[in-house]
Amino acid sequence: MLRSLRFRLPALFLAGIVVSGLVAAVVAFQLFQSYTLKRAKDELRREATGVTRLYVAQANSSNDPVPAPQLEHATGDRIYYVPPGPGFDLFPGNRTAHLRTLPRSVLDWTAINQGKTLQFDFRPPGSNQTYLAVAHPLSLGKSKSKSIFGALIVAKPKDQLENRVVPLLERLGLALLGGLLVAAILGVYISRRLARPVLDLSRAADDLSRGRYDVTVPRVRGGDEIGHLADRFREMASRLSEAEQQERNFLMSVSHELRTPLTAIRGHVSALREGVVEDLESAARSLEIVEAEAQRLERLVGDILDLAKLDAHRFTVLREEVDMEQLVGQAYETFAEQARERSIDYRVDVRSHPVIVSDGDRVLQIVDNLLSNAFRATPDGGRIQLELAQENSTVHVAVEDNGPGIPDEQRERLFRPFVSGDGGTGLGLAIAKELSGALGGRIELRSQVGRGSRFELLLPV
Repeated sequence: MLRSLRFRLPALFLAGIVVSGLVAAVVAFQLFQSYTLKRAKDELRREATGVTRLYVAQANSSNDPVPAPQLEHATGDRIYYVPPGPGFDLFPGNRTAHLRTLPRSVLDWTAINQGKTLQFDFRPPGSNQTYLAVAHPLSLGKSKSKSIFGALIVAKPKDQLENRVVPLLERLGLALLGGLLVAAILGVYISRRLARPVLDLSRAADDLSRGRYDVTVPRVRGGDEIGHLADRFREMASRLSEAEQQERNFLMSVSHELRTPLTAIRGHVSALREGVVEDLESAARSLEIVEAEAQRLERLVGDILDLAKLDAHRFTVLREEVDMEQLVGQAYETFAEQARERSIDYRVDVRSHPVIVSDGDRVLQIVDNLLSNAFRATPDGGRIQLELAQENSTVHVAVEDNGPGIPDEQRERLFRPFVSGDGGTGLGLAIAKELSGALGGRIELRSQVGRGSRFELLLPV
C-alpha cells in the first residue's frame, strides 16, 4: 500500500503542506517577534523621553514631583533613577518621588554624559527577570550650560514580550491544523482523480502485454496530461489491434500467394514425372508455366526482403545516370501484353527526356509497383496512362487509371505494409513509398471515388 500511487500522492501533498506551513510559521514568528521587540523599544524610548522631561520640569520648579508608582501604574513599566554619584538626591528633602535607584555600573556613563539615549537588557538587583530598558540622560540648566544629573531608566520585563507571541503561536497552530485538514481532503480528491485513470491505464497495459488488443481505455475528462496520455494509449491500442489484423491478413495473403504457384508447379512437375504429358509441345508449355510460377515466388520473397531491409535502414542505394525515357518505356512494355489481353486502353505520354542521377533499378521497381497496383484496380476494358514529364529540377512519373478510386479515409492506410483492398499482398505501395523516400523523392496521390486514381512519383534531377 505504501508504494501505491493513491497513498504517495496525498502523502507527498500533505508533506508539502506541512513543510510549507512550518516554514511560514517560523518566518511569521520571527517577523512578529522582531516587530514586537522594535515596537517595545520605541515605546520605551518615548516613555523615557516623556518621564525625563516631566522630572526635569518638576526639578526646575517648586512643585512636588509625581510619585514614581503612579507613573509606573500609568505606563505599565518600571522607572529607575541612576544618580551621577553616591549620595546625590534629585529632589533634596522631598521623598515623594519614590524613585528606584540603580548603580552607575549598569550604564555606559560616558555615553550618558554625551547625551545619548541607551537601549540595553539588565536584571535588577534581587530579581530573576530580565528587563528590556531604555536609559535617557537627565540634564538640568539652561540650553547652553546644561549639566547631566543622572539618567532615568524605563524598563519592561521581557516575559511580557513573549506573552504577546503565545497567542500568535496558538493561531498559527490552528491555521496549520485547518490547512492540513483541507490539504488532506484535496489530496484524497486529487489522488483519486489522478490515480484512477492511471491505474486503469496500467490494467489496460497489462492486458496489452498479454496480447489482448481489444481493451477498453477509459476516457479522461479535462484535457490534461492524463487525458492526453489516455488518448495516445487508446490510439496505440487501436494501432496494435490494426497491426495484428494486418499481419494476420498478410499471412493469409502470403499463404495464398505461395500456395497458388506451388500448387501449379507441383501439378505440372507431377504430370511430367508420371508421363501424363507425352508430346514435346505440352511438356514445353508445362515447363514455361513452372518457370513463370517460380519467378512469381521469387518476386514475392524479394518484396518481403526489400520491405524488411527498408524498415531496418539496411538498404543500399546506387548513384548512376538514368535515362528516364528509356526506363519508362521498359516499364510500359512489361505490362503491354497484360493490357492487350484485358482490352485495357494502355498509353504512355513522354513530355520530356530527362536524365537523372539515381538508382535505376529501384526507380524501375517503383514504377512497376505503381503500374501493378493500377492494373489490379482497373477493370477489363478500362484505361491506364503512364506519363513522364519534368518541371524545373523535378522529374514526374505518373500512373493514372479509371478504377474505383480510393476513399479519403483509406488513403493514409494505403501505403502501410500488408494493407490491400484488391487481393494483393499489400507490399507494393509500401515498398514504393519507402524506396521513393530513400531516393530523395516522394509519391503523391490524387483520387476520386468512381473516377479513378493518379499516383505520381517525384524525383530530384
